[in-house]
Amino acid sequence: MERVIGLLQRPWVQRGVRAALAAGLAWQVAVLLPPLLSDHAYYAPLGAVIAVHPTIADSARAARRSVLAMLLGFALAYAVYELTRAVPDALTIGLIVALSICVEQWRRVLRDQASWVSFAAVLMITVGAGEPGPYVLRYAGLTLLGAAIGVLVTSVLVPPLQLTAAVQRLATTRSLLAGHPAAIAAALRSGQLPATSEWAACGTELDRSLDRMRSAETVVERARRADPRAHRWQGTAASIREQSRALDRVAVLVDDLTLLVVEFQPHRRGLDRVDEGTGRVLADALDGLAGVVRIPYHATDGEPDERDAAIATAVAAADRLTALLRGSTIGDAEGFFALGAVTVGMHRALQTLEAHVRFPQPA
Repeated sequence: MERVIGLLQRPWVQRGVRAALAAGLAWQVAVLLPPLLSDHAYYAPLGAVIAVHPTIADSARAARRSVLAMLLGFALAYAVYELTRAVPDALTIGLIVALSICVEQWRRVLRDQASWVSFAAVLMITVGAGEPGPYVLRYAGLTLLGAAIGVLVTSVLVPPLQLTAAVQRLATTRSLLAGHPAAIAAALRSGQLPATSEWAACGTELDRSLDRMRSAETVVERARRADPRAHRWQGTAASIREQSRALDRVAVLVDDLTLLVVEFQPHRRGLDRVDEGTGRVLADALDGLAGVVRIPYHATDGEPDERDAAIATAVAAADRLTALLRGSTIGDAEGFFALGAVTVGMHRALQTLEAHVRFPQPA
């Protein structure tokens, strides 16, 4: 049962269910219309599928732009056909297609639905030229009917909830992001840091995950528009937005500080001025940051929880790193400044994650 529920929460499955339902309803409505339209009822499911998108706002825009693009294609084809009756059909079709491609560059209005201009123009000249009025009524009218049903299904019958996908993207990105400082910490303790080129290549998967996370956040923001249930999940949507943007900022900081450690290796620059050694202090600080990244929420408001423990560990490690930097002499300027940049990045990352000690220990 859990697998079925998990499957139904996937965006492509939700869209498939909505599209199937909308197409079936569009067909059933179209066959009830007068023969002029019902004889071509198959155009209605096409419009329904075109209009079913992840969000209500996207569905409405897709329906409007698709029908507009089709009407532009029909009008263009009819006008060119009437003006070139004395021209061979092959040249007429070629001219219509060329002009349609030009019209499709009106991306500001047509966007992703621009390709319907040439599609509709070719259909008009090859199928509907003999009776342009009835053909436009059948094709555009039934497509518009189906699109309206698609928007109705999206907005009323099965309102799309994109929260689950966004939360999953956040969790995946958070796990990958936490793995970066943890991996460098482990490498510091083993004394086997990766080469700069190797470490840069490790960021590819995280970059892809960040892109997917941003895309999911954008979909949630669009889903809030015109959705009748948007007020019910306002808080969750706001939390997704805040977490996504925080992880985005932290990812930049983590990438910088880990790359600095890999490239300049400040722990090998004669900066050891504490008993545990620079490498150990750096490793503790990176592990502490990873721990905070993994736990985004406080479980309780009135007593310490796991996030409080992770924050306390991270802040203490960052403070030790700061103390190490302050007590170091500038024997190696490049290493010293690299360590300083890592220290600043560590504190900025913790601030971005709102890693504040809520219950300080009594002095």
